[in-house]
Amino acid sequence: MRKSTLFAIVFSAGIFSTLVEQATAEKLPIVLWHGMGDTCCFPFSLGGVRKFLESEIGVYVKSIKIGNSIAEDFKSGYLVHPNQQVEKVCSDLSSDPKLSNGFNGIGFSQGGQFMRALVQRCSDLRMNNLITLGGQHQGVFGLPNCPSLSSRTCDRFRQLLNYAAYTELMQNFLVQATYWHDPLNEAKYKNSSTFLADINNELSINDTYIDNLQRLNKFVMVRFNKDSIVQPLESQWFGYYIPGQDRETQNLKESEIFIEDRLGLKKMDEQNRIVFLECEGNHLQFTKEWFRESLFPYLK
Repeated sequence: MRKSTLFAIVFSAGIFSTLVEQATAEKLPIVLWHGMGDTCCFPFSLGGVRKFLESEIGVYVKSIKIGNSIAEDFKSGYLVHPNQQVEKVCSDLSSDPKLSNGFNGIGFSQGGQFMRALVQRCSDLRMNNLITLGGQHQGVFGLPNCPSLSSRTCDRFRQLLNYAAYTELMQNFLVQATYWHDPLNEAKYKNSSTFLADINNELSINDTYIDNLQRLNKFVMVRFNKDSIVQPLESQWFGYYIPGQDRETQNLKESEIFIEDRLGLKKMDEQNRIVFLECEGNHLQFTKEWFRESLFPYLK
């Protein structure tokens, strides 16, 4: 073989190798945040999602765990205030060198609004795309069929929320109270909510929240059309009940948050950076085929 031909082969192989390395390097890691009644690592839920993403996309996938054990992580979904969780996760992710060049975030159920709070409050992180699956961005007013190990637990939480969601005790004790949104008493909700009203800029405007949210490339919200847990369904697309009643709903663009652009969502929508996706299943019920087709384009 002539030297010039050998050199061309070696040179071409070198370019190909470099291109492969660059393509691999351009794939961003993925961070997952589980919802109520789940943990970071159950093999039938987020543990399985993590393996699926690692094998299909071939990137580093971190599934957030609150506490030092699976049991503590499970309890955190009910008993560790979202503000504490967001602060801890911000610190943990900021110190992970594998995330220093950015990552894509996926929040499952209540993990969706927690992940958004992380974007708004944790300025050191570089999240590219935020995907929320069944998130409750405008909160909930009811917990039918809530995921728990016991139906009695669901009933007990529901009773507590109906009668005492906005007491200081409940706001500090029960996670779901912090995003309980009573449309029949908007003033009480805005003045008493220790989490959701704040991250939605409903009582006052935090410009940092707006600026940090604007750094996202895409904000993708997935609604499950047969959801039997999130009430109302529209909260998954940042809609909610029309204030003053609990029957008729309005979409994001009809809400005060959007019209007054209290979070910068109107600007993001004008720039085509908000994506509304649908899935026909019940809460967090999706197939691998749907996930590949619908979400993989936002995980590059």
